[in-house]
Amino acid sequence: MMDWTDRHCRYLHRRLSRHTLLYTEMVTAPALVRGGALHLLDFHPDEHPVALQLGGSDPAELAEAARLGAEAGYDEINLNVGCPSDRVQSGTFGAVLMKSPDLVAECVTAMREAVAVEVTVKCRIGVDDQKAEEVLPDFLARMEAAGIGRVTIHARKAWLQGLSPKENRDIPPLDYDLVHRMKRDFPALHLSINGGIDSLAEAEAHLAAGMDGVMIGRAAYHQPAQILAEADRRIHGRGEDRTAEQAVQDMLPYIEAHLASGGKLHQVTRHMLGLFAGRPGARAWRRCLSEGAHRKDAGPELVERALGEVVGEAA
Repeated sequence: MMDWTDRHCRYLHRRLSRHTLLYTEMVTAPALVRGGALHLLDFHPDEHPVALQLGGSDPAELAEAARLGAEAGYDEINLNVGCPSDRVQSGTFGAVLMKSPDLVAECVTAMREAVAVEVTVKCRIGVDDQKAEEVLPDFLARMEAAGIGRVTIHARKAWLQGLSPKENRDIPPLDYDLVHRMKRDFPALHLSINGGIDSLAEAEAHLAAGMDGVMIGRAAYHQPAQILAEADRRIHGRGEDRTAEQAVQDMLPYIEAHLASGGKLHQVTRHMLGLFAGRPGARAWRRCLSEGAHRKDAGPELVERALGEVVGEAA
C-alpha cells in the first residue's frame, strides 16, 4: 500500500472504524535511520491503534528504525516480507526475504530487543519456484522460535521475475487452504489472512473457519465505507455502524486544520473518492472532488458541495 495508506488516508479510515488496526504504508529503515526522514512517522493521535510497517534487511538498522517508531508512539512494528516491487527487491526488502528466513529471524530478534511494543511480520506463502507447502511452515517455525507471536500471510506467492507488482496482486493463485492449515499447525501463533478479500462477509467466513484476523488492503481503500463502516459491530463486536456521510462531516475540521498548516485539499480528498462506491451519487461525488480539489482556492466548501451532490442524487 505504498503511496496509499498515508496519514490522511488512515485518519479517514478511523472515522469509519474505531477498533480496526490500521497500518502505515511501508517505510524503509534506511530512510529513517540514514536519511533522517522522520516526517514519515507523523500520525494523528486519533489513528490509534496503528502499526508502523517497516522494510529493510539489516538487523541493526531495523532495530533502530523500530526504536524510532516506538518512540513516535506506534502500537505495533511490522516487518514487511511480502512486497514484490522492483525498488523493494533492489534494496533486499520485502518478498525477496522469503528466500532468507534466517536473516528475517535475525532482523525480528534485533527489533524485539530494541522495543517494548509488539513486533509482527507480514509475509507471502513463498516466492518464485519455492514449494509453498514446504517454505511457509518452515518460515513460520523460524518466526515463532524468534519470539514472533503474530504473522499476517498474503495467500499468494510472489513472482519476483516476470510479473509487475500489480500483476503479483492478481495473477498468482490464492491458496487460502494452505493458510488455514498453517493456523491448525501453529495454534499458538496469531495468524491473519490477506489477499483477494473484498467484503466483510468474506472476512467473517475466514474468522469462522479459525483464522485469528483478516487484513484487507485494496478493497478497504477503494470502498472504505463498505468495508469499515460496519466492522466495529460485525468483526469486533462493539461499537455502532458509521456512514460515509458521517465520515465526510468528521473530516471537515481535519481538512481545515490541514489547509491552515499549508497543506493542499487534494492531499486529503484523493483518499475520499471511494467513500460512496456503489451508491447513487458516487460518480458526481468523485467528479466534483477530482475536478476541483487541485484548485488553489479549494477548501472544505468543495467537499460540502460534493456531499450535496450525493444527497441530491440519492433523493
